[in-house]
Amino acid sequence: MDWAPVSQRIWDMKYRFRDASGAVDADVEATWWRIARALAVPERDPELWANRFHEALTDFKVLPAGRVIAGAGTGRSVTLFNCFVMGTIPDNMAGIFEGVKEAALTMQQGGGIGHDFSTLRPMGAPVKGVGADASGPLSFMDVWDSMCRTIMSAGSRRGAMMATLRCDHPDIEAFVDAKRNPARLRMFNVSVLITDAFMAAVKDDADWDLVFGGKVFRTVKARALWERIMRATYDCAEPGVIFIDRVNRRNNLHYCETIQATNPCGEQPLPPYGACLLGSINLATLVKEPFTSSAHLDLDALERLVPVAVRLLDNVIDVSRFPLAEQEKEAKAKRRIGLGVTGLADALIFCGVRYGSKKAIALTREWLAAVQRFSYLASADLAAEKGSFPLFDRTRYLAGETVKGLPEEVRAAIGRYGIRNALLNSIAPTGTISLLADNISSGIEPVFAFSHIRHVLQPDGSRREESVDDHALRRWRALNGDAEPPPEIFVDAQTLSPGDHLAMQAAAQEFVDSSISKTINLPRDISFEAFKHVYEEAYAEGCKGCTTYRPNEVTGAVLEVRPEVGRAPVAIPVPAERDGDVVYIAQPLDRPEDLPGRTYKIKWPGSDHAIYITINDLVQEGRRRPFEIFINSKNMEHYAWTVALTRMISAVFRRGGDVSFVVEELKAVFDPRGGQWMEGRYVPSLLAAIGNVIERHLIEIGFLSAAESPRIAEAVEQRLKAAAGARPPGEGAGEGASKMGQCPNCGAAALTHQEGCDICLNCGYSRCG
Repeated sequence: MDWAPVSQRIWDMKYRFRDASGAVDADVEATWWRIARALAVPERDPELWANRFHEALTDFKVLPAGRVIAGAGTGRSVTLFNCFVMGTIPDNMAGIFEGVKEAALTMQQGGGIGHDFSTLRPMGAPVKGVGADASGPLSFMDVWDSMCRTIMSAGSRRGAMMATLRCDHPDIEAFVDAKRNPARLRMFNVSVLITDAFMAAVKDDADWDLVFGGKVFRTVKARALWERIMRATYDCAEPGVIFIDRVNRRNNLHYCETIQATNPCGEQPLPPYGACLLGSINLATLVKEPFTSSAHLDLDALERLVPVAVRLLDNVIDVSRFPLAEQEKEAKAKRRIGLGVTGLADALIFCGVRYGSKKAIALTREWLAAVQRFSYLASADLAAEKGSFPLFDRTRYLAGETVKGLPEEVRAAIGRYGIRNALLNSIAPTGTISLLADNISSGIEPVFAFSHIRHVLQPDGSRREESVDDHALRRWRALNGDAEPPPEIFVDAQTLSPGDHLAMQAAAQEFVDSSISKTINLPRDISFEAFKHVYEEAYAEGCKGCTTYRPNEVTGAVLEVRPEVGRAPVAIPVPAERDGDVVYIAQPLDRPEDLPGRTYKIKWPGSDHAIYITINDLVQEGRRRPFEIFINSKNMEHYAWTVALTRMISAVFRRGGDVSFVVEELKAVFDPRGGQWMEGRYVPSLLAAIGNVIERHLIEIGFLSAAESPRIAEAVEQRLKAAAGARPPGEGAGEGASKMGQCPNCGAAALTHQEGCDICLNCGYSRCG
């Protein structure tokens, strides 16, 4: 197999099984056999189906989600489901923190999570019985955010979370603006649940009530709120929007569930405790006679492949572990799967069709309609063999809006046999598994860049450059040598218009019963009016949601691309920051021999000895920035944690960038034994006192302006207020500092945003798994 070196490394690092005894998957064939045998266990003839599953997996024709590839057949206590929507959050303290616990247990097994925070009362709402005001949903989102960072610190995979809030919640404006703060809610994707009534009010410029528990808290202009949502998205790429009424209206299970949230990347709208099970058909492997006038997708092969993929995913439901019993009950009651496609853009290139063109739209509709038809027929056949999903109601199921649009032969089969899986199709982010599959294009996304350069560390410490090319480009060169690929066909995300992206998403959505994870990449200089029009058109075209990415001042440019001289493909310089087994997020600043600094003395009430804090600065271009800190005291009670704090803060300072968040974090720490009054101000803890000293120093050296200090104080006040407003069980509840573009796994500046997910083109890291 002509398998790209980057793909082989992805397999070795992420998907090759190694156990404690040293046994490994000998090669990728061994990986396929491991998966095939594990997923054939529920069959009456496991050997027969293991062979059929293996054949479908071979050459990457069927690509289960990464959780399945990494976990099936390993015996590890992990879930094979990518993501979950968690249970409804009760509006009381006990229920809220039970939700945090359930989320932590789910993430511990590798599952991403989605949560709707609309059930929590708004900030300032009274809490009966304790004489306090609610702190609002955003304060509790901060709790989830901290939990996610903690879980991530114990493992190698960054946690993924989605937070949703209804467009009529009284705290919607704060939710919309939350991620303008680059240090807040970095573990979350956030989306607003947009109703049909709201869109109608926007069109009419009507009043819009913000309500909770039947009480109107405020009334705003719908169009003004819509503009605020759009402006925040324009400025910092979030929130996304989910057209929630359309999601529920078109849900096959409209008669037995209500959806208020999605998985982190948005391709699976799910009910409470719903599970997200994903897999993809690799369309690029099914094109016959590529780059010729006879090029075509082999629909006969697709018809043979889809039923095997449906059965394989259906079996995952029976063999997987589940973090929570509620998740297992929900998954087995409805048996929803998300079979989609990947490699669409490469398949179009093979057929000589430009992504986004009328021909591409027609082929996308034809191919996705075939996948849908074959999926539903296969599930009906499975129902005849194994039984329908337990909550199947033939009359009400066939009355569903999406099911009514299926071909008559499919509806007849469902009427005759029932159906095994309540929902069958979804277009998921396939960033890492697409890299595994010889770097095919991801999902229904266009090719982001046809070529980029990786810097690979060698055993002797040197670095070797290697070119990583898109699968279609590699096939072109194999067939045509050095001949230039036709630029009218080899188009990438940078050359496409927003309309091209949107037309492809809308074409696919018609044949997808769940939803689609797709990012519409937009140029930095797009006007706000043109930007806003993308979302309005997405609603008009029948999409279930919309996510865009525009380089901006908050997140920066995720990935800068530049034309390679003399070639149509794009070259992306990808600096490597990996050194041996240590992964650097940024290169630490070098320490000169001498540094200017200052020492501060604080006396914490109740302690016999003063604490001395020395902060040394690095001078760069005539300006001082903090470089290291030393904390000393004769009081040995503090010795261990002051040494640890010294090392940690110094390490943060030496990474560079905006380190003012250190002040915010320290000042927000409160001592459960109580704080102290110092110089006329209440300081909640000794750590907060140290934070005050660092803040004072940053202002004195000009690193932090006095005008910025209130911003930190406000953030700290909100967090302390949330802590102080905690309520006992039974009472009501009341919300990156680092620039994107740098991979958290390998450190390379190769992090791109596709399909609602962050994906590294250097090492294959995927935030979504």
